[in-house]
Amino acid sequence: MVSSLMLIIAMCLLSSVGAVKKAYTNQWALEIAGGDENAADETAAKYGFKNLGRIIPGENFFLFESFAVRSRTRRRTRSIQTASLSRDHSVQWVQQQVAKRRVKRGHHAMRRRQTETNFNGPHNPNDPLWSDMWYLNGNRPGLDHNVKAAWDLGYTGKGIVVTIVDDGLERSHPDILPNYDPLASYDMNDRDEDPTPRYSSKSENYDGTRCAGEVAAVFNNSLCIVGIAYNSNIGGIRMLDGSVTDAVEAASFGHNSDYIDIYSASWGPDDDGRTVDGPARLARNALERGIKTGRGGKGSIFVWASGIGGKNADSCNCDGYTSSIYTLSISAATENGNIPWYSEACSSTLATAYSSGASGERMIVTTDIHHSCTNNHSGTSASASLAAGIAALTLEANPTLSWRDLQHIIVRTARPENLRAGDWVTNGAGRSVSHSFGFGLLDAGAMVLLARNWTNVPSQKVCRVSHSGRYKTIPHGSRLQLQLYSDGCVKDDESKVVYLEHVQAIITLTAPKRGDIQIYLTSPSGTRSTLLAKRAHDTSRTGFREWAFMTTHNWGESGVGNWTLEIDNDGWDDSELIKWDLVMYGTGSLIEAPGGLDPSFLATVSAVDHNAAASLTTTLLLPIPLLLTLRQRFQL
Repeated sequence: MVSSLMLIIAMCLLSSVGAVKKAYTNQWALEIAGGDENAADETAAKYGFKNLGRIIPGENFFLFESFAVRSRTRRRTRSIQTASLSRDHSVQWVQQQVAKRRVKRGHHAMRRRQTETNFNGPHNPNDPLWSDMWYLNGNRPGLDHNVKAAWDLGYTGKGIVVTIVDDGLERSHPDILPNYDPLASYDMNDRDEDPTPRYSSKSENYDGTRCAGEVAAVFNNSLCIVGIAYNSNIGGIRMLDGSVTDAVEAASFGHNSDYIDIYSASWGPDDDGRTVDGPARLARNALERGIKTGRGGKGSIFVWASGIGGKNADSCNCDGYTSSIYTLSISAATENGNIPWYSEACSSTLATAYSSGASGERMIVTTDIHHSCTNNHSGTSASASLAAGIAALTLEANPTLSWRDLQHIIVRTARPENLRAGDWVTNGAGRSVSHSFGFGLLDAGAMVLLARNWTNVPSQKVCRVSHSGRYKTIPHGSRLQLQLYSDGCVKDDESKVVYLEHVQAIITLTAPKRGDIQIYLTSPSGTRSTLLAKRAHDTSRTGFREWAFMTTHNWGESGVGNWTLEIDNDGWDDSELIKWDLVMYGTGSLIEAPGGLDPSFLATVSAVDHNAAASLTTTLLLPIPLLLTLRQRFQL
């Protein structure tokens, strides 16, 4: 009896660890039938609310605020006012907004430094920290992002608009101001036009300004650094310095989406190794609308920093933002090509950019608040911003690229060599891929070259197959293995997938301790993705409900054949798989290499030695710019 009582107490304690009480705000999101703004104003006035406006441009969602309710409360508001609102015939959906916990994915190293140096040459600027920009300046051939090759081809981000969705942007910073774009900026926290961060004694609101400098700091102006896309327009959306609700996130992702090309986000749910969270209804709507209608229908580009919960053994597949098919999930590599101590491994990572690492390895240099500079920017926050700048160069090279085209270009040009991970495998399409680095390091020169002659990929097809077996028990200490055959929906032209892009396993399961569950998915080609690694800190008993675990590792493969799902239960009690759906995204036809150039060529030439590269460039019939870039890159 005593032991049973102790077990019950232990279970209760485990289930309460990490539990976060909800903080309800005094704002409600509503869907108004017809989406008429006058009708929304009338409805708000009728029940004693203030209509704060439409949340997502073009959608029927509005944000109402009540002055009769405290701005923060631990309990959901139940009143005659809210009950009457929910019953109104014009209100199709209503939800009180909850303040979400969102964390930035950099580190709090605030040491600043400015040095004086002099350089000569068209792309050796006089910006004082240029010599410290080891990941750009070309002093390590083959070991940087090959940005100078893109600059030499004339691509500097001109005409491309990037916004940093973060804690604000110091728009008056002299290294940012000439490229600052008010049309790409907004303060979602204070609901005004000025995204300037709130200054405090702790100076914690610096992330947005640092990220913006990486993208668009002015070239050759004797200040701080040079941005990767130094002629691009840069804006900032301040949204992390207040109550971050579903409505705030949705409004941020949807802000001026016909004008803004790239949204860069370096934050997400808590990387504590126990959280499972992602975009809610409004934010999902904004992301989906962005890729369908943004940039004039070509699709908004959402660059996302992967998690920094490595010390907590976290998995970025438990983050619904980085594991979304609509985002470019970017991880980090250290100066020496190692996995950073904070890095999270997961199958949804697409590619990698440089950032900080172990003691003795250099960090990222950039602009900082109070009109200063720093050489201590770090985390995936820094790497995602480099990716946003490289994406801007690529869009300038070919403005007709869709959001999926850009992902295809990244997959084909990312460089796996010089990145050290023990799990590199070659997938069924012949591409190297890793859970820590995705398809490899971003290569700006290769990306712009491929983009220039790129033919837009066919429309996206979606093939969904459900496993017929439901309610499968997973005994403790054992493995459940299921197979699901798919013909790629070959009989349905609207759903037929011949060439895979993203693959999701949408899973509902129960578990007495969620962190004891491990999930693997193996494709018909034999590529095995770790969808979920063990998370020791995750003591939740809620399991997963319709959670979409995503992998990019099958890119270019065929989806026809047997897919194998493996679930390991290392816990002290049984789990149960309630349902499993396999969703394959891709194209209905094979994608040929553009311009007759083999898609693996750029990856191959990166791995060969100098003599072999010289031989290749002289014997293959390649475009002159590509010859010049290869010769420059390998010092031929």
